[in-house]
Amino acid sequence: FSGRIRALERNKLTKKTLELAQQYFLPPYAFQIRVGALYLLYGLYNTQLCQPKQKIRIALKDWPEIQKFQQDLIDSQHYDAAYVFRTLRLARAFHFTAMPKLLNYRTKKKMEENEFKEEFKDPSNRVNSLITNDVLEELMNIHDHYQKMKCVISADKSQADKALSLIKDDFVVTLKDITLEHQEWQQNRTKLFLNAKETDETEKKKKEETLLESEGSERANALARIKYRSYSAVAEVGVKSDDRHVFI
Repeated sequence: FSGRIRALERNKLTKKTLELAQQYFLPPYAFQIRVGALYLLYGLYNTQLCQPKQKIRIALKDWPEIQKFQQDLIDSQHYDAAYVFRTLRLARAFHFTAMPKLLNYRTKKKMEENEFKEEFKDPSNRVNSLITNDVLEELMNIHDHYQKMKCVISADKSQADKALSLIKDDFVVTLKDITLEHQEWQQNRTKLFLNAKETDETEKKKKEETLLESEGSERANALARIKYRSYSAVAEVGVKSDDRHVFI
């Protein structure tokens, strides 16, 4: 920041720096990368020389994912990172916008696509990609062959020597159970997230319907009042003309 003298240039540099750091704060990057990006945003925001401070641009569509990330920090007992995030919120460091990037009217410039670092990405299901059915079957064959070879080199050919038991007998079965347990946990987590999202959408729809109904009733009441006033004015004019005829 010190290399930029003019305020306009300093603001542009700060905005661009925060924008670059903010990309790593959102999916599809891994949890560790996002935590590092959170600390980076905290440091950049508090050390900038801009007055007023440039804020971190956050699209509204990304906010539910950020809130889930905050809950993951608490569940993982990363209380220092959770404190940093809370400090940024209390400092009003986030600028909530409709779009991730600022849009310009009638610009012919092609929108730049974000180039994600593959090594920083968080795979959708790393366990399933590593431990497949073929891998489990191959491990089972290797484990059975390992058990047979232990019996061959043991003094008692019918039973493997205990000194050769370097791996648990139920290793493959335990690995399979852990994999299934992880899959079930991930599915439940996805369901909870989708249910929460669906509940939010339902509540928003109910609020919109209630607002439309209230606006409709207010409009109907306003029309009724206008009609009543118009009718009253016409009736009053009619009464006055009748009185005039009687007087004549």
